[in-house]
Amino acid sequence: MIILVTGAAGPAGQAVVRRFTGQGHTVIGVDKSGADGTLAVDLLDFDAVKGLAREVAAEHGRVDGIVHLVGGWRGSKTFAETSLDDWALLHDLLIRTLQHVTLAFEPLLKVSERGRFAIVSAKTAARPGQGDAVYGTAKAAAEAWTLAFADALKDTASTANILVVKALVHDGMRAAAPERRFPGFTDVDDLAEAVDRLWETDANGTRIDLTER
Repeated sequence: MIILVTGAAGPAGQAVVRRFTGQGHTVIGVDKSGADGTLAVDLLDFDAVKGLAREVAAEHGRVDGIVHLVGGWRGSKTFAETSLDDWALLHDLLIRTLQHVTLAFEPLLKVSERGRFAIVSAKTAARPGQGDAVYGTAKAAAEAWTLAFADALKDTASTANILVVKALVHDGMRAAAPERRFPGFTDVDDLAEAVDRLWETDANGTRIDLTER
């Protein structure tokens, strides 16, 4: 398969890249940093994203999977301390990049014989605490956009779904805080496995809660 992973240089992105390259698939890793052999593409630059889509179309003619892992977190102790500068940042990271990728790559996913699209969302999107006003709102908006994308795919062989976590954890976090247990967190390798399982189902436009597994 041809798999596009955005945010590929981060711990979650690396875990997804490892899983699919290990199975022999062609993985196109994209990250603004260009670190770890990824393609350096600024996903806030719509022209650059459309250019990437044209390159993928010319070389492969389709994409069979898009795993959108561009993320970030900002929050506050109280609602009154919420910073709208944080909102502006999260709007770009969590929503605008998603919009650019889905709009540019929709045609390539639609022609796949079994395409899959996924984002990672958070439990707080459904019930944010006061300090999660900007983060919860941005995640909820990203979910709404993904559900609209799922509707656009409903008459094709491709799907779009939302993987829901409390938070993600990786070995670097455990090494930095060996006394912490990270209850309810989802390991990035388990996230990668959940992404892989999307090809085992025809579910479309669903929220898959990984905290209940």
